[in-house]
Amino acid sequence: MNSNFDLGAHPEWEGKSVVIYDGECPFCSNYVKFQRLRETLGNVLLLDARAVPGLVREFEAAGKPLDDGMALIMGGRIYYGADCVNRLALLSSRRGWFNKLNALIFSSPTVANVLYPFMKFGRAIVLRVLGRKKLTAAEGVSADSNHTA
Repeated sequence: MNSNFDLGAHPEWEGKSVVIYDGECPFCSNYVKFQRLRETLGNVLLLDARAVPGLVREFEAAGKPLDDGMALIMGGRIYYGADCVNRLALLSSRRGWFNKLNALIFSSPTVANVLYPFMKFGRAIVLRVLGRKKLTAAEGVSADSNHTA
């Protein structure tokens, strides 16, 4: 993805780790909240993709729609979807039950790749039940909730 996404277009991210997630998804929001990212990453910028519609378009244009996965930008690299969850698990503080469990499960890239589609499916169901729209670049922020994950 790095070749299709222009990190240079975001000088405000220089020297920071950036996590981009769906702020209307209770799973995504709680995951970011419970990760204690500031403890492990230090200078981290947490971005709700719904509040920054331009990012939704940029990621979709790069072939990595944010509706299909969260993203971590760190050290000039972009980790997306299962790779993002795996990287965050490896960086986890291991403090608290959530971080210990997350690290135990998602520290393996294989396990992260196997489980991530189930996480996406669960997210899609929860968004639909809650009546929340999915992220899409077509409208900038959100679109028809019948859009598949």
